[in-house]
Amino acid sequence: MAQPGVQLDPKKLDAFIGQAVCDIGAAMSAALVVIGDKLGLYRALKEHGPLTSSELAKRTSTHERYVREWLANQAAGGYLTYDPVSHKYTLPPEQAFMLADEGSPLFVLGLFDIIQAVQADEPKMREAFRSGKGFGWHEHDERLFAGTERFFRPGYNAHLIGEWIPSLEGVEAKLKRGASVADVGCGLGASTIIMAQAYPQSRFLGFDYHDKSIALAKERARDAGVEDRVEFAVASAKDFPARDYDFVACFDCIHDMGDPVGVVRHIGKTMAADGTFMMVEPFADDTLENNFNPVGRLFFAASTMLCTPASLSQEVGLGLGAQCGEARMRQVVEEAGLGRFRRAAQTPFNLIYEIRK
Repeated sequence: MAQPGVQLDPKKLDAFIGQAVCDIGAAMSAALVVIGDKLGLYRALKEHGPLTSSELAKRTSTHERYVREWLANQAAGGYLTYDPVSHKYTLPPEQAFMLADEGSPLFVLGLFDIIQAVQADEPKMREAFRSGKGFGWHEHDERLFAGTERFFRPGYNAHLIGEWIPSLEGVEAKLKRGASVADVGCGLGASTIIMAQAYPQSRFLGFDYHDKSIALAKERARDAGVEDRVEFAVASAKDFPARDYDFVACFDCIHDMGDPVGVVRHIGKTMAADGTFMMVEPFADDTLENNFNPVGRLFFAASTMLCTPASLSQEVGLGLGAQCGEARMRQVVEEAGLGRFRRAAQTPFNLIYEIRK
């Protein structure tokens, strides 16, 4: 029943019921997407499909009855197609590009790992809402760390070497000749390793305050065969060592910092006189309501559960949020004393800023 005196618009109500049902179905299905990923169901469909439930179960060493229900859910959600004559399911090439190809620039399964992590942390975040206290990155469910790297890595693979670095004045030439590079807030080191693979004459240092991430980054550098030119160390963004870096980069992390002004100021002090600072941040419009769209919804959710609480857990606790926008980020850079700021490139998910002294 509506509140007394409140008249409901039937069309608007029906529309929102439809939206809510879609959202609830997607939320309920998120765990099934993770299961499909971890058990290799998507990969088997890509490599061997179309398949019946029995055929898929046999190829993945899983139980047919569970697989049968999973397939129906995936077809109902549009992730798979179903042929009622052959009783076979197909993973279309567009869906396979996002669900079964780790090398795809649009591979999204890392996001589903992140969803599981934030769901697990919901009780703690509920208390943070009440207390106003921060919740540090290191305090989250451990699935967050690998999931975040898995989500961002495809975009870095697709854009970092081919588009972002070439958009910066003179940086690519320096890296090809041999430059000193700092990757601040490097996490598991995906961005650092990608750069090291592309520019073997340069030397790279990755810094992150999270010791478990740094340990994994070192393992991944060894696996990638770049440990001869990459070094990872535990350090905060305000106290990593200054070495007159030719190039400093921060990927999707400045807005997470408690004191982003202090961080940018310190970065400026660590750079060579002609050095460049590249800041990669989530795509956001300066006007709040212009971010009320599917991408903005995703980023505001991440900002509420991850970015803002991380900032509030640190000194200053500015709490920029993931959707602070270019104008606010320019203000941070100017307050830090660095005067040359421009948007160098962009994607549907990121803004890339070039900053110089």
